[in-house]
Amino acid sequence: MTAPRVKRAFKYRFYPTDAQAAELSRTFGCVRKVDNLALEARTEAWRTRREHVGYNATSARPLPHGARPSTVTVSQDSAGRWFVSLLCEDPDVQPLPAGGDAVGVDAG
Repeated sequence: MTAPRVKRAFKYRFYPTDAQAAELSRTFGCVRKVDNLALEARTEAWRTRREHVGYNATSARPLPHGARPSTVTVSQDSAGRWFVSLLCEDPDVQPLPAGGDAVGVDAG
């Protein structure tokens, strides 16, 4: 049995050119449109057929066999600042051994 891999997130501020910012804004608009269409499809399935269609069913984009996903997230805050977050495996961090005690964490 192999040890689970630890992932770390790194967030950086970045400064796109005007052309890049315009393209990112257009992309965000497209993403909102697709998300709204998926939400509409899930709502319609429930309203007309009482069928529960979950997020995974409307967002599944299959990966090639053996592919390991990593995440890059581009965001913009309400002040118009751009950020990029990267999720990657960190080989330097070793997971802690499993303990027998339960722990509750409230991140909110």
